[in-house]
Amino acid sequence: MNLSADPVPSPRLLADAFSEFISASATLEASYRDLQQEVTHLSSELSQRNAALSRSLEENDGMRAALQEMLDSMPCGILVLNRAEHIVMINPECRRLLELGNSHVESLKKLTELCQVNFDALAKRPAGHIDSEVSLHLGCGKRWLAVSHRTLAGAPETSELDERNDRLQSIWILRDITASKQAELERETARRATALAEISTILAHEIKNPLASMELFAGLIEQEPEEASQWIAHLRAGIRALSGTVNNVLSLNSESKLRLAPIRLAACVENGVDFVRPIAEQAGVSLRFADEKTPTRILGNEDAIRQIVLNVVSNAIRHTQPGGSVGVSMRTLNQDGVNRATVTIKDTGCGMPESVVVRIFDAGFSATGETPGLGLAVCKRLIAQHGGEIQAASQVNEGTSIQLEFPAI
Repeated sequence: MNLSADPVPSPRLLADAFSEFISASATLEASYRDLQQEVTHLSSELSQRNAALSRSLEENDGMRAALQEMLDSMPCGILVLNRAEHIVMINPECRRLLELGNSHVESLKKLTELCQVNFDALAKRPAGHIDSEVSLHLGCGKRWLAVSHRTLAGAPETSELDERNDRLQSIWILRDITASKQAELERETARRATALAEISTILAHEIKNPLASMELFAGLIEQEPEEASQWIAHLRAGIRALSGTVNNVLSLNSESKLRLAPIRLAACVENGVDFVRPIAEQAGVSLRFADEKTPTRILGNEDAIRQIVLNVVSNAIRHTQPGGSVGVSMRTLNQDGVNRATVTIKDTGCGMPESVVVRIFDAGFSATGETPGLGLAVCKRLIAQHGGEIQAASQVNEGTSIQLEFPAI
């Protein structure tokens, strides 16, 4: 059997292979040195960045502690929420104002249940709205708070794709205004007392003169029975004027709301005109009523409508010379698809300058100083309770026009 031997590599081939091996080893060694240098550089850079990050975290902790200290020392209550309406931060003043003590409150819903403040309703108020006033009955007594709500700058918009509810979303600020509110109530009480004293003085004069006249007319009726009808008309005028004055005082100081029901406005106004007619006859002023004969109905109160007509017409008669006239007219207007019933009282009296017109509906204001200045102020209040408006237009020496507007049904 013949066996063939493997060929033996030539020395040249071995030399070339060894040379390539040495070259590859040198290349690997160089790459390894470069890799070591890169690792050393990255390790140094990572160490520097870790040190910088540590300093940044320390600074953030310091800033957070300083911010917390500032919030804790603020004189107003601070409440910070995230998008899930979980409470992220609440300062001690907020806890004091709401009397939370050390209670753990994690959500706005739970806070609403504990402190009687409807935060959901307050949050729905228009952006930039003035502070809301809230009164609370707490263990310390009644407390008033001014509550404001703001969305934080840069807060993300609500998105179905954004599920991060831990982001800060809004801040609530609560201020204790109990002292200023109580001072305001005390000032209002003092103002009312002063106004009542002034009105009482004027009313004493306002009621005294008609009573004296009525006593005189009663004596004339007794002495001259044949002229009784003439004196009775004067008595009726005096009684109705006094009735209007008393009702004005009661209306101005009453806190109760009117009971409204569907009524036919024309009939109520006509009754009011008939009620005040004796006053016009006594003053020698012609009083006319004109209705366009439309069955306009409003949600109203008959007694209040009669009081309004009495006040406005009496005022017109008072400023109209004998021989003049006062006209009362009605019509229905359609403004932007809404029906409104209007009553216009126009006189031929002395008229008023603009500086007086703008104040005639203020309680206690009288252009002449001879009346309590209540009639037109009461009218404005009663009409507002009907959802209506009252307006005045006047020119000196040409008369005055008062327009009443009511929503029609």
